[in-house]
Amino acid sequence: MIRKLPSGGYRLYSRKKNQKTGKRRNLGTFKTLVAAQKHEREVQYFKRAG
Repeated sequence: MIRKLPSGGYRLYSRKKNQKTGKRRNLGTFKTLVAAQKHEREVQYFKRAG
């Protein structure tokens, strides 16, 4: 899940919320949407390759 930040960057969050905190985990902050999307694909790939 990618969200645009007030600073103009983009942040990648986990899809599921943490049960303890009720918030999503920060998986990285990126300057461009393309970079955030690329990293999201990498994360999804490594979740399956184990």
